[in-house]
Amino acid sequence: MNQKPVKGEYLEVLLRAHQTVFSTKDVVLLWGEDNGKIIASRLHAYAQAGKLVRMRRGFYAKDNAYDRLELATRIYTPAYISFETVLTRSGINFQHYDTIFVASYVTRDIEVQGQKISYVRMKDYVLSNTAGIEHSGAYSIATKERAVLDRIYISKEYHFDNLGSVSRDAIFEILPIYHNKKMKKTVQEYFQQYSAEDEYVSGGKKTNV
Repeated sequence: MNQKPVKGEYLEVLLRAHQTVFSTKDVVLLWGEDNGKIIASRLHAYAQAGKLVRMRRGFYAKDNAYDRLELATRIYTPAYISFETVLTRSGINFQHYDTIFVASYVTRDIEVQGQKISYVRMKDYVLSNTAGIEHSGAYSIATKERAVLDRIYISKEYHFDNLGSVSRDAIFEILPIYHNKKMKKTVQEYFQQYSAEDEYVSGGKKTNV
């Protein structure tokens, strides 16, 4: 265990932490305290005094400016941001979604502080593979290519609005992690569907499928 803070420093330790959201498990490490009742009581008091924001049972934020994507990936871990959240941000899908979509080990829809979060269960060997996953601050997020493949992996039929910016090379580098031979054919069909000339941009150069 880490050395415990002295009296009066407990809140300061949390506020100095790099993350904007933390769980009681994080507090165990930050405070060097393994007494769950003491941790719960102290966090409750800080929340009651308005010094912390209670998000849901076992999760707190420093203030209301917390990172929603960070929160979404902390509730059920391991997890990373993917699917429509990434596809929309990347311009692959044009429809806006207020819901945050997360790849995790469970399938569950929840709402925290008015924010809807949709968890999509992935097989362990997919979830644990970091190919096409980037680390942004205190959370992990899929590249647009990984998000495309995640959605194809989960959905039998799906419509992408614009695959023009997707790297074919990156797609086929990530594809083997799904252990699904049919996906290669499906991916090729998607590319063919969205390109009249059957040519696709990869690293700034056109290459044939």
